[in-house]
Amino acid sequence: MKRQILSIILCVLCFSTISAKDEQGRIVVSPDGSGDYSTLTEAIRKIRGDFDDPVTIFVKNGVYREKILINATVNNVTVEGENPDSVIISYGDYSGLNNMGTSGSYTVKIEGNNITFRNITFENTAGRVGPAVACHTIGDRIRFFNCRFLGNQDTLYTGGRNGRLYFKDCYVEGTTDFIFGSATALFENCRIHAKADSYITAASTAKETPVGYVFYRCDVTSAPDVTRLYLGRPWRPYASTYFIECSLPSSILPAGWENWGNPDNEKTARYGEYDCSGPGASTAGRVAWERKVSPTEAARLISPSFIYTRTLTWDPEEPAK
Repeated sequence: MKRQILSIILCVLCFSTISAKDEQGRIVVSPDGSGDYSTLTEAIRKIRGDFDDPVTIFVKNGVYREKILINATVNNVTVEGENPDSVIISYGDYSGLNNMGTSGSYTVKIEGNNITFRNITFENTAGRVGPAVACHTIGDRIRFFNCRFLGNQDTLYTGGRNGRLYFKDCYVEGTTDFIFGSATALFENCRIHAKADSYITAASTAKETPVGYVFYRCDVTSAPDVTRLYLGRPWRPYASTYFIECSLPSSILPAGWENWGNPDNEKTARYGEYDCSGPGASTAGRVAWERKVSPTEAARLISPSFIYTRTLTWDPEEPAK
């Protein structure tokens, strides 16, 4: 009898975690209390448990001052904001604060799989105090559409060497190494904005990973006082980063890439450009160890079937499953 009662209670609890939805089948979060929940943390806690059915969390305009962990039990979820400029998840932790380190300085950390974000701003407000992550990904098949990533050093941490990420129509800003990590990520039609003389990317791609970062038809811009900007440097020896059909500003240094003070990285790093434009696009002065990208390879690099197929086939344009 006790086991039967316990089973009934568990069933009720599981049902209650996903039953609070609006007329469109969405869980609604609103800071004024008009939704199902007033914080994203509360909403995410209610959908943990590896549910197979997709769940949508609709987030109304507001500034959500929360440090959010979307753990590995959260899968098949879409988080959709009302407006990308007005739905802001904001926090101000940074490396060195209470000995948390870079990995702990996130505003939002995503460990789950098959998660989509639309119209959301991820912000770290710590300022120029060292590494301070706005968004840290660990999971696989994570997509961002029309999202903003605001910060300074280490704004976007794409962790998880088996992670496959897709960014479309997004905005990413920062100072030093503000896009970094080991995941495979395709950035399509995004704006990448450098706020200081430094490095845009610091990939740590594993040797066995076919490709790390691909920026496709992105607009790279920089603040007016920026004059010495590198496309990237290798955080790990086999770092992989490519710019395909991107617009590059005059602040990009002729060398384009830096070896992180280790000449041995020049033998292993996988860096390249193809058909870029703008005042910083000339490859005449690029480092000798930059790879030459052929039209065939460029077409392959921007193909999801190449980038995202390892053990699973995943098309980032397909709806979440």
